[in-house]
Amino acid sequence: MKLIETPIADLYVIQPDVYKDDRGLFFESFSTPKFKQLGIDCEFVQDNQSNSQIGVLRGLHFQKPPFAQAKLVRVSNGSVLDIAVDIRTNSATFGKWFSCVLSQENNLMMFIPEGFAHGFITLEENTVFLYKCSKVYNKESESGIIWNDPELNINWGVSNPVLSEKDVLFTTLEQSQHYF
Repeated sequence: MKLIETPIADLYVIQPDVYKDDRGLFFESFSTPKFKQLGIDCEFVQDNQSNSQIGVLRGLHFQKPPFAQAKLVRVSNGSVLDIAVDIRTNSATFGKWFSCVLSQENNLMMFIPEGFAHGFITLEENTVFLYKCSKVYNKESESGIIWNDPELNINWGVSNPVLSEKDVLFTTLEQSQHYF
């Protein structure tokens, strides 16, 4: 397993060791001891899965403290453009974002610590997105940033994504309260 640093502190891409043969492939997607060796000491308490068609944009979501979540995200079928936005007000990279394509083909994962807004857009039909969370979901703590915030200027690669009613109502990072 290889830890790949990003330009944003504490946000990592993880490349698992993938073993392929004529039967298919195998890889370990999570191991507490191996993650601790990589410097990620996080206890995950909830697993989630979403299935989406092409062009579905989910995000940019986060949970407010004390229910803020770290996430380990990956794709088991299809592909996404995954986005993490640093919303830690004391961070040198506050308001900066990082993107990575996660796919069934590349088996990459992203570790997103607390203090980040997260979202993704599906690049293929029948995309299955999996994520581990460090805290259980709390509806009252749910919040987000509008996907097309002009200050963030994220290039999602689409101009008219499929959005939930909830995601359409989010405000910009500047307009939102700063929780971290």
